[in-house]
Amino acid sequence: MKRLFLAIPIYIGAIVLISCLKVSACTNLLVTKGASDDGSVMITYTCDGEFHPILEYHPAADHGPNDSLEITGWSGKVRGKVKQVLHTYAVVGLMNEYQLTIGETTFDGREELQNPDGLLEYWDMMQLALERAKTAREAIGVMTDLVEEYGYRSTGETFSIADPKEVWIMEMIGPDSGGHGVEWVALKIPEGYISCHANKARIGEFPLKDRKNCLYSSNVISFAIEKGYYDPKPGKPFRFCDAYCPATPKNQRYADTRVWSIFRRAAPSQNFSPDYHRAVEGAKPYPLWIKPDKKLSVADVFALMRDHYEGTPYDMTKGIDAGPYGSPYRWRPITWAVDSVEYAWERPISTQQTAYSFVSQSRSWLPNPIGGVFWYGVDDTYSTCYIPLYCGIDTVPRSFTIGRRDNFSWESAWWVFNFVANWANLKYSYMMPEIQAVQRDIEETFLDLQPLIEKSCVDLATSNPKLLTRYLTHYSVSQAEQVVSRWKELGEYLITKYNDGYIKEENERPQEKGYPEGWLREVIKSRPDQFRLPIK
Repeated sequence: MKRLFLAIPIYIGAIVLISCLKVSACTNLLVTKGASDDGSVMITYTCDGEFHPILEYHPAADHGPNDSLEITGWSGKVRGKVKQVLHTYAVVGLMNEYQLTIGETTFDGREELQNPDGLLEYWDMMQLALERAKTAREAIGVMTDLVEEYGYRSTGETFSIADPKEVWIMEMIGPDSGGHGVEWVALKIPEGYISCHANKARIGEFPLKDRKNCLYSSNVISFAIEKGYYDPKPGKPFRFCDAYCPATPKNQRYADTRVWSIFRRAAPSQNFSPDYHRAVEGAKPYPLWIKPDKKLSVADVFALMRDHYEGTPYDMTKGIDAGPYGSPYRWRPITWAVDSVEYAWERPISTQQTAYSFVSQSRSWLPNPIGGVFWYGVDDTYSTCYIPLYCGIDTVPRSFTIGRRDNFSWESAWWVFNFVANWANLKYSYMMPEIQAVQRDIEETFLDLQPLIEKSCVDLATSNPKLLTRYLTHYSVSQAEQVVSRWKELGEYLITKYNDGYIKEENERPQEKGYPEGWLREVIKSRPDQFRLPIK
């Protein structure tokens, strides 16, 4: 197995944003400066949907006073226009040149509030905010002002919004058709704490008089009363999530299990109960934010986004449903019925249909081009490899910008990572440790080199900004392409070693490994006489 070679950059660079398709199954983790081991603000985003993502770069640009921006649907048909601002900022993926980053998860909530006449989908708002705002607080203003003027088209949405100093969680849901306003609330995560969300509204009570840390729409409570979502008469405090996204056993299982798992791993000392995500009567919802047992590193955050509930009663690598080789993957649909009884597979953080994910790193003590790192990976978080893309680059790696869902290609990074992950499903317990050994080697090397790379860049930030752009771009692009090349080699290695059910070690004949005894016992239990050989 070859070790990744990391060339130190000397050359020019190349292009970056992600085309966001509408998805309703994502997971975000939010980490404040005081909760990270080096003072980074971090957020994560798994964009879970069965589509081929395209990574893009949008350069900064100047516009005329009468310019406008067309808003199109997926068919390419223009739905309307938004007035352009005089200057837009450069955006790499979902991070802009000021280290501002935005992620999301969809919670649907009160689906009757979706406004088909609204102009802006959530992904339109994210892109526009990244192009127009420098800070998280500014981004909240941009997004809410835009939907007030042009109308909001999506269902309920939770946003993670981070800059080098602060991280905010904002939840939004639209009104009835015809209205341009939205109901929303945004809270700043307290310093030293982390939060997370996963397709279910999370904001409960919020302080109405703390405008420094809490922002909200003027009629967020009165509208809920008008619609019958909240009754103030019993004297219970207003909770956004209860009014606009009521808990059900299905969404608790689907969403809150992921929240629980991040919290239980980040703060095992707090011994979070599974009762709420199992919809036990009277169980309390999980807090919106917690203090982790220890400050989190970038590697810790990578790890938290890699989870199938291993080591818990919900461990997806265990049981007959995991097959003979302990695969945590359950093919869709996630809910199913037998004899008119409804069942549901567990919905983990790591899932096979993730299109892409990122871990953002925003750092206030470094110049913006160096301080912002968009750690990007395609396909399943468990088997992907995160590559560092600095927000000061001006091109993205070609293999992340090409490809189609309906046409396999070794030129596409997404297809290369999908090939390796899908091949591993044939003998998961054998192949996944080999995949993660390569993943760990590469990611640890990137993290170890990060201080050295950045030290050489700090002086360039003032002495030669153009050379800094070339340096960061070449480093980011060249290393990303080397990772894709290394992953292709890994796929070729795995298909050679694990072929036709055999395992072939180097310079040896293929070996018969058979099936684990526990799984064979389950086979015998289901058909006790089918495979029994008669005794003579």
